[in-house]
Formats: sequence, C-alpha cells, structure tokens
Amino acid sequence: MTAPERLTVTGPADILGFIPHSLGYWPSDSLVAMTMHGRQLGATLRLDLPAPEADAAPEHYLQAVRGYLDADTNADGTLLAVFTSDTHLAAGTYGRLLAGLAPVLDQAGMPVRDAWYVGGDYWRDAFCLDADCCPGPGRPVQEIRDSALNAEMVYRGSSVGPAPERRETAARPVSAMHRAAAMEAEEEWERGLAPRRRSLAQFRLVLDVWEDLLARPAALPWVPDVDRDGFLSASLLVPHWRDAVLVMSAAGRKAAEGGVEGLHFLDDALQLEAISPLAVSGNDTGTPGGPGGPGSSAGECWGLERLHAAYRAEPVPVDGEVPNYGAVLMGIAPAAPDWAGMDGLDRILAELAALNGQAAAAALTGRGWISWCRGRGSYAARYLRDAMTAQPGYRLAELILELVGRGSICGWAARKESAWQKFGPGAAA
Repeated sequence: MTAPERLTVTGPADILGFIPHSLGYWPSDSLVAMTMHGRQLGATLRLDLPAPEADAAPEHYLQAVRGYLDADTNADGTLLAVFTSDTHLAAGTYGRLLAGLAPVLDQAGMPVRDAWYVGGDYWRDAFCLDADCCPGPGRPVQEIRDSALNAEMVYRGSSVGPAPERRETAARPVSAMHRAAAMEAEEEWERGLAPRRRSLAQFRLVLDVWEDLLARPAALPWVPDVDRDGFLSASLLVPHWRDAVLVMSAAGRKAAEGGVEGLHFLDDALQLEAISPLAVSGNDTGTPGGPGGPGSSAGECWGLERLHAAYRAEPVPVDGEVPNYGAVLMGIAPAAPDWAGMDGLDRILAELAALNGQAAAAALTGRGWISWCRGRGSYAARYLRDAMTAQPGYRLAELILELVGRGSICGWAARKESAWQKFGPGAAA
C-alpha cells in the first residue's frame, strides 16, 4: 500500500490497533515496544516473552530490548504492550518484566510512557492499580478491533494476516499443469545454462532479464509464463547469479556486476552464446531451440519488454565506491536500498516459491533476506526454515537464519533514514 496521510491517535485502543498493522499480524505471547518521537509513533519491535518459569526480568532480555530500541536514535519515549492469553494472570507473570524495563529505558532516554496487557478477550492498563478506575477483567479486545485507527487502516488498504508461523509461504494457488510445465522448463534451462555458469555474457544477460522484471510496476499483474518462470528458477540455482539478483534489487546493476566480477567467478573468454527466454536489445536468440526460448513467441517477448521498459525506473545511484556483496547483504551499503526494487523481487520470488521446484529454497531464502532487511525477523525466520525444509543444508538460509537467531539487525533496519516504511514516516500521531 502507499504511505497514508498521518493518522490521528485518540487513545490506547488506537495505539493497540496500530500494532497488528505495523507487524502484519496479531501477536501472541509477545512483548511489543513502540518508540515515540514526541507525539508520533516510531519503530515497532516484537519479542517473544520470556518463559513464565524463567527469571521474571532477566537482565540479558532487558538489555536486548534496549539494544534494539537504541537503533532509533531519535526516540524520546517508549510504549509497551504485553500480548498474552490471559490478562488476569499477566500482571503477576510479567509485572516484574515491565518494572525492570522502566529504569533501563529511562536510562536510555526513552522512558516508558504507558504500557498495557492484551489478552484474548480483554485488555487493560498495566500501570493502573485502582479497581474503581480500571476494574477487572479489563476492557473488551473488540474495542481495539473496532477502533477508529484500525478502521481507517483497513479502509486505506492495510490488512492483518496470520502470524508467520501459521502463514503458508508458498500458498499462492498454481495449476498443476503450469507447475509441471514450468518445472520441465526449469530442467531444460538448467541443462542449457550449466556450461554457461562462468560466462560473463550469460551473467549479464541473466541480469538483463531480472532487471527488466524488477522494473515492472507493482500494479502490473504477474501472468504465468512457462519459459520465463523456468528460466528464472534455473538462474537461482547458480549461487553467484542468485546473489547478484539480491544485490541488484537493493543496490543496482553496477553493484551486482562489480561485486561478482571482483570475485573472479566469470570468464569473458567463454565462446558459448548467451541464452534467455526474453528477447533483449542486441540479442535475437533465446535458447538453442530457437528465438525467444522453447515453446514461446519471440514477438510476445518483445512486447513484454516494451511494456516493462515503458515503466522502467531510474537506477538508484551508489555513492562513492561500489559496495561489495557482503556490505549489501548485511545492509551496510548503500546508505539506503532501493526498497521498490526489493519489494518487486519479493513479489517475483513469491511466485517462484509457489512452484515448489528445485529453486524453492533459493526463492524462500531471498524472501527471508528481504524480510530481515525490513526488520521483520519473525517472517524472515519462517521463510528461512521453510527454505531448509525444501532443501536441507541450504547454506545461505542457514547463514541468514543464524543472524536472525542471534538477534542481529540488518544495517538498513537499524537506521531510521534507511529503514523500510510500511506506512511511511509519522503515519500515526
């Protein structure tokens, strides 16, 4: 959705109603912390609650919360919400946790301004102990769902989906006929691309195809195409091509080419002709089977290219030196990524993951990386675990999941000026 105009918060129900839209789902057994910039809501952080049988306010947990919120250098306050199954038991179980967080965040310059317990049926102010003012069991959760801000968010196109652990990462329906045909095409493309893995010309043509698709407007429907989908899937099976596509989506073509060429993977002396499913300028040949690729129309491909080119966005400049792959994949450089390009890649990878072919692990890993870059660790972990289910031992998924598991934050997500904005800055105040 596009960034909405600033929304007005009139009370706690509005704030609590904003949280599921910010996260994308209704949290459970979670501590949610929201930074404040004056009267504006800032970043949203969700953490699993400590186990009830553990120390009620473990020091490492308190410092972890502070460490995450410290990334928002402009924050001058914090709001806390404990989402649990029973508000009646929440105070006894998590009251010491909130009491422990108060001095830690106050010392960090982000004093806790308010806190709430949110259960399955009721919610209540965590700091209100006056039974006359805040009688048990609390106020109905339906007030949150019926809040003016929640209604406005829904009206503007936002939605609250299932939690990551319940979300089907490849749930998009794909006809059995298209899946079978696309997988057959993937195998054919894999055979054709295998001897070209180190070809500089082939590498550049692979980037041409992906760059063309990444430039598509978000509103342009994705129409299944056997040859194209098979080629895209096959290209993700080559690790340095896969990494180049991720880097290009965030940092542009120059970074993608410069990074891989610096690793000396490619040989510009290979004489095999480059192949692709889409006709591109200066290249009239698709696969060895003929122009435009096996079973496709060259004229149709040219039409697709013209359509995409009409909407092609300007490349994102890279200041100073071209960043290396490690810097891009960790979110260190460029200063701010091309979020539109990464969003476009995420949509394409969702389509490829739904095919459940050999490239499913690569597609799910790419989506996990994008989610991690967005600061959405729960979604990242789900995609990455599914990637390793699709292909046990998939190394890139293991590496990124290790970062997620350690609580590492992507460099872009840690900086307000570069962080992904679902709603745009200052969406609610």
